[in-house]
Amino acid sequence: MRTETSQIGVSTPEVTTQAEAKLSFKEKLGYGLGDFASNLIFMAVGAFVVFYYTDVIGVSGAVIGTIILVSRLLDGLTDIGMGAIVDKTTSKHGKARPWLLWMAIPYAIGTILLFSVPDFSTLGKFIYIAVTYNIIHLIYTAINIPYGVLNSLMTQDQYQRATLNLFRMFMATAAATFILYFTLPFVSAFGGGERGWQVTFSIFGCLAAVIFIITFYTTKERVIPTNNKAQSKVPLKLGIKALIKNKYWIIMVLFGLVTYTGMGLQNGVNVYYAQYILNDPDWVGPIGLASTIPIMVGLLLVAPLIKKMGKRNAIICGIILTIIGSVIMLIEPENATLILVGTVIRALGMVPVVGSIFAMLADTIEYGEWKSGLRTEGLVYSAGSFGTKVGMGFGAAMLGWGLSLGGYNGTLEVQSATAINAIIFLFIFIPVMIAAAQLILMYLYRLDQEYPQILKDLQQRQDSNQ
Repeated sequence: MRTETSQIGVSTPEVTTQAEAKLSFKEKLGYGLGDFASNLIFMAVGAFVVFYYTDVIGVSGAVIGTIILVSRLLDGLTDIGMGAIVDKTTSKHGKARPWLLWMAIPYAIGTILLFSVPDFSTLGKFIYIAVTYNIIHLIYTAINIPYGVLNSLMTQDQYQRATLNLFRMFMATAAATFILYFTLPFVSAFGGGERGWQVTFSIFGCLAAVIFIITFYTTKERVIPTNNKAQSKVPLKLGIKALIKNKYWIIMVLFGLVTYTGMGLQNGVNVYYAQYILNDPDWVGPIGLASTIPIMVGLLLVAPLIKKMGKRNAIICGIILTIIGSVIMLIEPENATLILVGTVIRALGMVPVVGSIFAMLADTIEYGEWKSGLRTEGLVYSAGSFGTKVGMGFGAAMLGWGLSLGGYNGTLEVQSATAINAIIFLFIFIPVMIAAAQLILMYLYRLDQEYPQILKDLQQRQDSNQ
């Protein structure tokens, strides 16, 4: 079976085999840059938006937590809708790539609005925050779901997808490193206060838009379903019904939800832990580096391990390592050295998780097509986006609620003992609980072993349809 790339509007006339498409370094890097652009904002929102709202704008952490969680749950509905839209998109650039071009500039504008809360009344601020928070995530949905779908349209080869995911997550981690280390210095350099935050994120938003456009111009769509005409006419109800029967898709949605809840919490709690447990806000940068640099280095080296062990087994080993990192922190929670060591170990444990999670989600597309006869990349990735966004939102909400329950008050220089204990619990104990949930889900995942036969069966079906 051979597929002309011109069938989906790509100008390059080369012919490639769907399951064995070999991608150039330039294309892999271009794809990876898309997650750098995405996480310039997504990571910043997870790491600093609660702090910005509570300590810069001066609003209640409990109210902010509730706004964030409700917004993320509503966001899940737009994810499903966007997935269906991507599945039905047809253009000379394909079905996923054009959305990167269309939504790049709105992404920048939404970012600027998010970090520009006017001097309204308390109620006015809450309304503005709720509106702009939902706007940025609506735009994020419209650009990030197509970006995720693009992985499955560039190649059908399982290892190539895993490699694409490694590039993606390396660049995502690079963006996280940049955000965690440089955001506060940038804010200070631009005068601090509300103005400093506004200028800083205006720059970040514009940079993200430029990089998304680069991703658009450096990638190609190649893969088409076994019955391309029929796929474009699949009703949304039928597509959702097929997803519900895809057990591995359900497992990966839950795994993404749990994983990104932990990430959302961890990103946001760092600034509080540095300021009130280590008693020095300057530790935010080192903790950020300790949580991202090991992941970046590990992603450069982990591909052979994933290929040898399989994605599932590599992830299980990584989860155990993250638990060990948390145990080390418990020895002396106020000791900055032990916190850094534990953070590095936890980060190393995250390498196979971030290096495999989206490739595993892509693999469920083939399983779903094999089981139901329907290939719905957009719906599959909309669920993946739902897991990441709701997870990050729930993590941020958990942070706001936990601080509020502990009696945290952002206007006080010295926090109460219950607030201190709440911060320690959020920083050390919750991640262990999350790791336990991850282990249970990975125990149920068996697609790595089944995938090769599934791909052979799909190939036979496609050959019979020609």
